[in-house]
Amino acid sequence: MVWKVVAAAAGAAGAVAAAPVVLGAVGFTSTGIAAGSTAAGMMSTAAVANGGAVAAGSLVAVLQSAGAAGLSVVAKVAVGTAGAALTSIFSFWKKKVP
Repeated sequence: MVWKVVAAAAGAAGAVAAAPVVLGAVGFTSTGIAAGSTAAGMMSTAAVANGGAVAAGSLVAVLQSAGAAGLSVVAKVAVGTAGAALTSIFSFWKKKVP
């Protein structure tokens, strides 16, 4: 039982630590959206769908904010919770699969 708690905690910490790296890798950087990146494609699609502008509060806007300023406390909690949940699910699934 203790190892499950440790695994979930490690999953949470790993997800929070990996989030800025992943955001940067897809193009959401501290200096803006990187040209030719996945983020640039997302921004283009969002702008076309919204008549030429990216809507405030949209996924692209939120991810760019996180890429530029880092994760807020609420975002860290959400990412950590998701990491813990995925780690727990994976460890349960791995135990059941021969």
